[in-house]
Amino acid sequence: MTRLAALLALTALGAACTQFPELDFTQTPELEAAEYPALVPIEPILARDAVPGPDPEALEANTAARLAALRGRANRLRSAVLSEDEKKRLEDGAG
Repeated sequence: MTRLAALLALTALGAACTQFPELDFTQTPELEAAEYPALVPIEPILARDAVPGPDPEALEANTAARLAALRGRANRLRSAVLSEDEKKRLEDGAG
């Protein structure tokens, strides 16, 4: 454990001696002259987050019902459109 403590102490000392880049002259004159952004009240933002979203179980049930309806519709569209009598009438040319 003493080696681990010594390694941690050495790492901390090394980080304390690190040279950081100069940040004093990174701001451009345009940024210096720009206006500060408008402050807005935080209450409406917090109130929006406090509103509960849709119920996941209700969404799942709604999605399952829609899926069943779409599958039923697809099956109806795949089935024969004309009855046998209607096909015979068309083949015979009778209206």
